[in-house]
Amino acid sequence: MKSNHWFNLQNSVPSYLRIASASALFVAAAAMAIIAVDSSTLVNVGSPSSPFSQNKQNEPAIAVDANHPFILAAGANDNIDLEACNAGDPRTCPFTAGVGTSGVYFSFDGGATWIEPTYQGYTARTCLGPNPCAASTPPAAAGPSNAGIGDIGTLPKYVEAGLVSGGDPALAFGPKPGADGTFSWANGSRLYYANLAANFPQPAKSDESFRGMEAVVVSRTDDVATAALGGTAGKNAWMAPVVASKQSSTSFSDKEQIWADNASSSPFFGNVYVCYAQFRSNSVHQKANAPAPLTVLVSHDGGNTWSSNQLVPAGTSPNNNSASGFGISGCTVRTDSKGGAYVFGEKFAAGPPLPTHSEHVMFKSTDGGKSWTQANSVQQVVDPCFFIDPVIGRCVEDGIAGARNDLAASPSVDIANGAPTGTDATNEIVDAWADGSDGVNSEHVLLSHSTDGGTSWSTPSAIETAGDRGYYAAPALSPNGTDLYVVYNAFTTPFRNDTTSLRSLVGVFKHADITGGVPGAFSELNRSTPGDPRGSSQNGLTAEFLGDYVYAVATRTYGAGVWNDTRNAADCAAIDAWRSFLRTGGAPVPRPAPQTDCPATFGNSDIFGISIADPTP
Repeated sequence: MKSNHWFNLQNSVPSYLRIASASALFVAAAAMAIIAVDSSTLVNVGSPSSPFSQNKQNEPAIAVDANHPFILAAGANDNIDLEACNAGDPRTCPFTAGVGTSGVYFSFDGGATWIEPTYQGYTARTCLGPNPCAASTPPAAAGPSNAGIGDIGTLPKYVEAGLVSGGDPALAFGPKPGADGTFSWANGSRLYYANLAANFPQPAKSDESFRGMEAVVVSRTDDVATAALGGTAGKNAWMAPVVASKQSSTSFSDKEQIWADNASSSPFFGNVYVCYAQFRSNSVHQKANAPAPLTVLVSHDGGNTWSSNQLVPAGTSPNNNSASGFGISGCTVRTDSKGGAYVFGEKFAAGPPLPTHSEHVMFKSTDGGKSWTQANSVQQVVDPCFFIDPVIGRCVEDGIAGARNDLAASPSVDIANGAPTGTDATNEIVDAWADGSDGVNSEHVLLSHSTDGGTSWSTPSAIETAGDRGYYAAPALSPNGTDLYVVYNAFTTPFRNDTTSLRSLVGVFKHADITGGVPGAFSELNRSTPGDPRGSSQNGLTAEFLGDYVYAVATRTYGAGVWNDTRNAADCAAIDAWRSFLRTGGAPVPRPAPQTDCPATFGNSDIFGISIADPTP
C-alpha cells in the first residue's frame, strides 16, 4: 500500500520535485524509528529571520490529501509582505493597509520538506525605511518605501478581487467536481483554503467587494504541484477567491474552520463545510448577550456558491448564540463515512470570577448540511484563563505581557472516516484541548473520545508529559482508526510575574495505538527545541503573540503536526522593560524601536512541523 501511494504521488508532481522528495522521505523514514533528538522541520522556509514583523508567523493549519497521502498543504498568519518597523516611525510596526497575511506552504513528501512559493500581488516587503511606506492606489509596481505590486509569500489573486487576505488559515482537501458537477477522486483533488479577508482600501465605499469589516473567503486550487512552483504559473493555478460568508454592514466574521467530505462512501461526498462565529455591530469583543451566531456555510459545487445556516444552542434565539456570556466560538467541523457532518464549539460561560467554566457542544447534520440539531453537550471544560493582562485585556498563560490563550480550551476534533473510500472507517471521534481544571501552573492537555457518533464520551484523560503546561492542542486519527496522534504547544516554565525571567515554549508530538476504540498509552515521538516566547510580539509590541491554533493530520502510515515555535526568536531587554513599565508603572521607559534597540531576530516566531511514521505498524 505504501509503495502504491508513493508511485501515484511521484507521478503527480513535477520531475524536479521527485528526486528531492524521495530522498528526503527515505532519510526521514530512517530517522523515524528512534527519536533521540528534535527532528522537526521549518515550514515557513521562505520567510526571513528579520526584520520584525516580516519574520512573524503564527496560527498554523495543515491538511492532507486523502487520495495522495504524501501531499500536504499548510497555512499560517504570515507577515512576510508587511513593511519593516523603521519604514516611517521606527517605534511602530503596523499592518500595512492592503497587504495580505495568509501564508501558504506545500510538502510532497509527507512533511519531510516544505516549499513556500512566491507569487505576485500587493506587497510592502520593500518598505525597509527610513521613509514612510507610501501606498499605491490603484496598485502600481512596488519600489523602495512604496507598497504596490511585487513579490508576495501569501495567497494570490486577492488584490485583483478587491480583497486583502487576513490570516486565520484553515485548509482541507476534497475531491474535484467533474464537468457534470459530480464528485470523484478520479477527477483529481481540490485544495480549499479558508481565511478571513478585508476589503482592499478603495477610493469609495461603493467599490468594496463585500459589506462589513471581515468576511470568510475561500481560495481553491486543483493543481497543487503547479501552485507550489510560484510565479505566474503558480498564481494561475489558483482560482479567484470567493466570499463565502453572508455579510452585513455590521458583521465581523471570525475563527473559521473548513472541511471537505472526503470519504466516497458518503452520500454527500464532496460537500464542503465552513463553521465560524459572526460577530455583529463591527466588534469581536462584545459584552454578554451580544449577537454573535455560530454559523455553518455549505457548498455543494466545489466552493463556487455557499448556503448559510445559523446554529442554535438549546434555549437561545437564532440571533444570539449564548443565553449569557461570550457565546460559542473556536469551532471545528468534520464528517464521518456515512455523511454525518459535525460542528463542535466552545460555549463560554459568564464571568468573572475566573477561571471560566465552559462547555464543548456538538451540532450534527445528517442531510448534507440542510438542517442541524441543537447543541448537544459533550463535556465541561475549564479555560486556562487565570490572569487577564490589564494592557491587552486578554487571558495570558505564561506570564504578564504573555501570549494570549483565549481559545486554548476550544475543541479540536478528528474523525476516523476511512477516507478516501470510507470502507475501513470506525467513525470514532476524538476531542483534545488545553484545560485549567487543576489551576495555574498545572494546565493539562486533555483528550476524550466517542465511538457512538457523539452520543457518549469517555472521561477526559490528561496526556501531556509531566512538566508541560498545555497551551493549544490538536488530535489526528488515522482514517482506519488504529492510530491517534496529538500535537500540542506547552510552556515548561511557571507563570511569570515579571518580564525578566526566562520563559520556555515547546511543541510536542505524541502517538497512541487504538484498540477496540480505546486509546492506549501515549508515547512522545518528538519534543521541539525550546524557545523563549518573550521573543514573539504583537505588531503593537505591547505583548507576546503566538496565535490561537496548532494542527495535526494522520494517514494510515504516518502522522504530522505543526505548531508555533520561538526557538529562533531573540528576547529583547528593551521590549521587556517597556512591557513591564506598561503594567507596573515606576520610572518611565521609552517605547523601543525594534530594529535599533533589539537583536535582529526579535519577533522571529516560526511554524515548525514534524512527520513521523506509525511507530507500531
